[in-house]
Amino acid sequence: MEYKIDDVNKNEYKEVVDVWEASVRATHHFLKEEDILYFKPLILNTYLDAVELKCARAQDNKIVGFLGVAEQNLEMLFMHPESRGKGIGKALLNYSIAKMNFIKVDVNEQNEQAVGFYEKYGFEISSCSEMDSTGKPYPILHMELKIQHPLV
Repeated sequence: MEYKIDDVNKNEYKEVVDVWEASVRATHHFLKEEDILYFKPLILNTYLDAVELKCARAQDNKIVGFLGVAEQNLEMLFMHPESRGKGIGKALLNYSIAKMNFIKVDVNEQNEQAVGFYEKYGFEISSCSEMDSTGKPYPILHMELKIQHPLV
């Protein structure tokens, strides 16, 4: 799949949230429906404006994945389920480490695929929180980049 890493315009936020929702429904089986409905407007109206936002675009200019970085912390990295396993997440991660200078990421402990993804590329757990940043009972692993190497 051919794609390019690009900026996200504010008028594309709904498309970004659609990618987020599809990704969460495919990977975050521990979330309840009410949690998805709770987070969706927060992402659209608050969280996207709080990060430096980049996306991966397919040849048709459609957003297939995105990430957001703030204060050296990767706040979000989501792929559309149809785009998973095609190297886009790795490319976005590599881009963000090289260009956006992030070294930390917070991951839902129950999202074992994401935890494994980050561990594979040199992130180690530095601490844990019993609840997420909104006070919901979803344990968070705080991870830091310990080994910097080019992603493959």
